[in-house]
Amino acid sequence: MNPYWSALARELKPYVPGEQPRIADLVKLNTNESPYPPSPRALAAIRAAASDDLRLYPDHEARRLRATLAAYHDVTPENVFVGNGSDEVLAHTFAALLSQEKPLLFADVTYSFYPVYAQLTGVRFETVPLDASMRLNIADYRRPRGAIIIANPNAPTGIALPLADVAALVEQHADVPVVVDEAYVDFGGESALPLVKRHPNLLVVRTMSKSRALAGLRVGYAIGDAGLIEALTRVKDSFNSYPLGATAQAGATASIEDEAYFQARLADVIRNRAEMTVGLQALGLEVLPSATNFVFARKSGFSGGDLAAGLRERAVLVRHFAKPRIADYLRITVGTPEQTARLLAALGDMIAAAK
Repeated sequence: MNPYWSALARELKPYVPGEQPRIADLVKLNTNESPYPPSPRALAAIRAAASDDLRLYPDHEARRLRATLAAYHDVTPENVFVGNGSDEVLAHTFAALLSQEKPLLFADVTYSFYPVYAQLTGVRFETVPLDASMRLNIADYRRPRGAIIIANPNAPTGIALPLADVAALVEQHADVPVVVDEAYVDFGGESALPLVKRHPNLLVVRTMSKSRALAGLRVGYAIGDAGLIEALTRVKDSFNSYPLGATAQAGATASIEDEAYFQARLADVIRNRAEMTVGLQALGLEVLPSATNFVFARKSGFSGGDLAAGLRERAVLVRHFAKPRIADYLRITVGTPEQTARLLAALGDMIAAAK
């Protein structure tokens, strides 16, 4: 270990992103990227923004993008915060809102970046176990807490919490910040955005990486009470006052404005998810109910690690988490019908070979 590292750098246990290998003829179903391209209008806007004006700093307030998001979600620009992907928005949220005297609560099986952010920002936290069916029970959060964060739909399980339960959670904990991470909500969940106007303690975080196929652009945002947004802005301006480049702002704005394309691609992914689920179940896999662009599945008699390794040998990449409670599961991104066929054929070969 380098002697020049700080104590924090030595102690950090960084988040490990999904593998990005270079394998010939790869079926890449491990990072929940869209199998479809971004909106043509978004691509045209990105190209137009790649002009001589790139010598200038971008609008540090991202006013047009924030106004577009505000109109789309029926709030005001003062209720909107933008950043480099929802990961940066979440990092600022941990520093601005979730660092409280009492512990932060989040599920034991959820987005694995949460404990990393907590360690980086010095936030004390406690995990709340999902139940035996991998579902979140809001009654389990009635304990000493300084803040709460949930992913809804949850990752990596893919299971969504009904809006009524989210509303009850926010109301029952009105004295602390409650953050709902909606990275996958467009694929079948119920958004908590309608609750924002009534609950000043609620912050909803979104990304354009998944449902809008802009993972390479890095745009995320949060919507909440103006007081919460001001706290995020104070942290952002103390860290990086120009977080979104001109091309990112232009592309994200155009994507929001292309509703027809957005809805068509959502329908494609949802249809493909249903077909993938049926195919996996036909091979004897247990598939948790998903409201996301991935499924969480396991096969009795097979370890998750062995399945993931065997699929990789067949040029099919899925995500495996060698962690308690979920080590036998695979998280499989919903791809095109052709990619799904390759996945099912590879799994079928492995299962047949094991008999």
